[in-house]
Amino acid sequence: MPELDPEAVDYVLRTTRSVRRRLDLTKPVDTETILDCIDIAEQAPTGGNQSSRRWLVINDPHQKQALADLYRNGAGRFILDGHEKTKGTGHPQAKTMTSAAYLVEHLAEVPAIVIPTIIGRHDNSGRPGLFDSVIQSAWSFCLAARARGLGTAWVTAVFADLPAVKELFAIPAEMTEIVMLPIAHTIGTDFREADRPPARQITYFNRFGHTFESGPHAPATFTDGAGGSVEIEVKAKPAALWPIVTDISFGVPHSEELQSVRWIDGGNAALGAQFVGSNKHPAVGAWEVTCHIDVHDENRAFGWAVIDPDSPGARWRFDLDPMAGGTRLRHSMVIGPGPSGITPTLEAMPDREARILSHRVDEHLTNMRRVIEAMKDAAEAATDTN
Repeated sequence: MPELDPEAVDYVLRTTRSVRRRLDLTKPVDTETILDCIDIAEQAPTGGNQSSRRWLVINDPHQKQALADLYRNGAGRFILDGHEKTKGTGHPQAKTMTSAAYLVEHLAEVPAIVIPTIIGRHDNSGRPGLFDSVIQSAWSFCLAARARGLGTAWVTAVFADLPAVKELFAIPAEMTEIVMLPIAHTIGTDFREADRPPARQITYFNRFGHTFESGPHAPATFTDGAGGSVEIEVKAKPAALWPIVTDISFGVPHSEELQSVRWIDGGNAALGAQFVGSNKHPAVGAWEVTCHIDVHDENRAFGWAVIDPDSPGARWRFDLDPMAGGTRLRHSMVIGPGPSGITPTLEAMPDREARILSHRVDEHLTNMRRVIEAMKDAAEAATDTN
């Protein structure tokens, strides 16, 4: 049994993604190599340990052309139109549309096309055992291909005209088609990692929305950096949201705690500026804190540190991620690492530290959801009137 090389395995996992414009359309792909990839894919876990996947390999030029025509005349028309509308505009999906349009134009030239299917049709019953028994195999096929210098692209839009696809390849009615995987040698192998959010930003512990900057211990402690995040999709561009998220008083009507906000020395939403937030909580009464703007990336990110910028009692942040049709707005916060309003309570009841932290994060998340929902409404209303 060969010794595993985690670095090599991780490299394949990190750099396997849809390849379109770098597919080598001139170099044949050996059938045995495709079958080897399918053998590996069949080792993926499956519900009930049932071998119910069936693989369709298309390498006949006439069949490939017929599928390419179906794709172009169906979903491909919208892809090509999207490419024409977004190219050169800086649209967040422009690069993806250009790549997708290339595949629409050249699908028939790809050496081979693989369509994994599974016995059964999804009946919306909520029962497991269909997609959860095939998706992982399809992805294992892509990984095995990548390890052999082959590229694939994950395409599902081709099934928009499913009856025509079934008729073309004589696929039985009881089979479910999962994905179309064009496969070819790649032009070069220097594929990079994609720009993705770090795990700690999108991983929650024990309750949805609860984040930690380290650990966490079991049970969690203050030093773990407990925090939380909420997000919402907004049908408005980041530029339309920017004046809203940088309006430090926007949250006042929508938060149960934040009572008022005022700039210090006539400041504004610029890096290094300071403001005072007045807060109120039924358990501790009223208090004020000085906040320092420490994140200011126009149309991308805005945030501030509470009390001490070098060792804040808390940090708050908005992130604006452009996406097709608008923006994904994320609001996050972290307690600590410096002392804050919760510190005396933690010191008084150290045996309940984890529960106190969790409860406090839940309180913040409730208010944060209200704020971003109001931001969404305001941005979309402004967009509708323009």
